[in-house]
Amino acid sequence: MNQRDPRYDILFEPVQIGPLTARNRFYQVPHCNGMGYLRPNSLAAMRGIKAEGGWAVVCTEEVEIHANSDNGSAAEGRLWDNGDIPALAKMTEAVHEHGALAGIELVHGGYSNANNYSRIPPLAPSVTSVNSYDPLQARAMNKADIRDFRKWHRQAALRAKQAEFDLVYVYAGHSLTLLMHFLSRRFNHRTDEYGGSLENRVRLFREVLEDTKDAVGHSCAVAVRF
Repeated sequence: MNQRDPRYDILFEPVQIGPLTARNRFYQVPHCNGMGYLRPNSLAAMRGIKAEGGWAVVCTEEVEIHANSDNGSAAEGRLWDNGDIPALAKMTEAVHEHGALAGIELVHGGYSNANNYSRIPPLAPSVTSVNSYDPLQARAMNKADIRDFRKWHRQAALRAKQAEFDLVYVYAGHSLTLLMHFLSRRFNHRTDEYGGSLENRVRLFREVLEDTKDAVGHSCAVAVRF
């Protein structure tokens, strides 16, 4: 029987992530799998198999936080309201059964989503065409919209905790998220305290990060993805 190369021993050592400890360094980052909210039983079984195979952390795909972030026919996760909690709890139960931690990547797609099902006008830091084949335009968010977005994200974090996720992501990457659109000069042409300088463009991200940490408390880890 071949012995493991000792250079890789660190991969099998526990690591602390916020208030939690992962049993090793094998971490399945968020990724889509084509199941999402349409096939929660299949999704839970697949994620559970990963945990059974030894992964220490198993994450969801993007999980939409509100009907204003409706990615149409794409089978992503959804956490629009309390009715979506049981489907996601199937995954955490399957992952926890095999001793792994469960992570969730909360997302608002901003101008990346045409909202074809919900029919709600898309939101963006500044007026822009939506990033799709649909002939739609995202409207610039006012201060009330920003307050609503922060509320939606906080509510989604609370629901994620209720579904017994261990890690909650604040997702601001891949040009696919409203938070990333606020960070980027390409999309953010605002002249108020949420636009212009780097300090201003990062303001909403910092607010949402603090909101999320406050919502989940000390029992969950909070992760960031750029």
